[in-house]
Amino acid sequence: MNAVTEVLIPDIGDFKDIDVTEVLVKPGDIVRAEQSLITVESEKASMEIPSPLAGVVREVRIKVGDRVSQGALLLLLEAADAPAAGADQAPVAAQAAAATREEKTEEMPQPAAPTVLPVPAAAPVPYEVPPVDPLFKPHASPSVRLFARELGVDLARLQGTGPKGRILRDDVRLFVKTALQAGTVPAAKTAGMPFELPAWPNVDFSKFGPVETKPLSRLRRLAGANLHRNWVSIPHVTQFDEADITELESFRKASAADSERQGFKLTLLAFLIKASVTTLRQFPNFNASLDAKGENLVVKKYFHVGVAVDTPDGLVVPVIRDADRKGIFDLARELGEVSKAAREKKLKPGDMQGGTFSISSLGGIGGLAFTPIINAPEVAILGVSKSVTRPVWIDGKGGEGQFRPRLMLPLSLSYDHRVIDGADAARFTSCLVNVLGDIRRSLL
Repeated sequence: MNAVTEVLIPDIGDFKDIDVTEVLVKPGDIVRAEQSLITVESEKASMEIPSPLAGVVREVRIKVGDRVSQGALLLLLEAADAPAAGADQAPVAAQAAAATREEKTEEMPQPAAPTVLPVPAAAPVPYEVPPVDPLFKPHASPSVRLFARELGVDLARLQGTGPKGRILRDDVRLFVKTALQAGTVPAAKTAGMPFELPAWPNVDFSKFGPVETKPLSRLRRLAGANLHRNWVSIPHVTQFDEADITELESFRKASAADSERQGFKLTLLAFLIKASVTTLRQFPNFNASLDAKGENLVVKKYFHVGVAVDTPDGLVVPVIRDADRKGIFDLARELGEVSKAAREKKLKPGDMQGGTFSISSLGGIGGLAFTPIINAPEVAILGVSKSVTRPVWIDGKGGEGQFRPRLMLPLSLSYDHRVIDGADAARFTSCLVNVLGDIRRSLL
């Protein structure tokens, strides 16, 4: 019998206890070197674990839903280059060796399952074709699978154009476009025009001047897919307001020395979290999520606030758990810890899960206002811009008043209009403005 090799989970960076979302092989499958075996996914990243060598899968030790770390046993693989112990093993080894040779050719690799029905290599297959073999496992990333589910597309009917036959988002878009043009699916009309996206322009920018191509980081690519999904799937509306934080900033500066002696920095963001939780208590629909079918609202009785942190590789959103149970100093200390962990790439997948409401602050950089994108499945996100001192009319007693310099903080609240009406959003920001204007209200 050929030598059997234990295939272990390789080095996957700082991730531990990461979820297995797909098992791409089964016992008896012949695999090539570098062929994907499983897909693992965290809150912010997904990756496929490849086979270190060619051979035959004898036993799979991992299933969908398991949580794995580096060194965990993935499967047992009978190596293709091991000598056969008997005549009955020779065909298996020969087939596995042939699979290895195929990997070195320029031909598109064939699916591992031998019972898969052939799929034409031309344009995407129309909807009306007969069903493909139910055992066929399309090769696509989790984000593409989610994109296809949102559009109602069966990935088994597509021919991937990516590396090793991988199905890309463009393949899904082309499939839907072809079906609309063929009249299989009625095209929606908007102002007399068909509702379909034109092809992305393919421009040779070097014709116009010098260029430099830089690959996006994996984090930015994954975040981009999620942000695009959230933007097109959620009807965003943004409510703008501003808070007078003159007294709040004076109190923060007066307390900063105490926090520095304890080894952390007291930032405005800690007060924003506290004020947001106070407001969320009064408006629980902002601390909720729609269920998968969009038919029920899940109102959460806990307050886990996500905070967007800028890192060289892109934004990450660690979650401050049970923010309602923590004081300002506790929040400030934890903010410093998670921000440092984010910049040093030491956040765990669990540190970025379970958020109920998010805050994205650009106050340390600049700008008047912006439209933050909701972090699904949440229904609202608060954007904070740079505070500015300007004259504000203050009413006085007896009808008299005067302009006074006040420190004003711009706020931008994006909300899911399927769940939240504009009037409620205006009430939410008004309440938040009142709390920030007098932080003592957070104690009530």
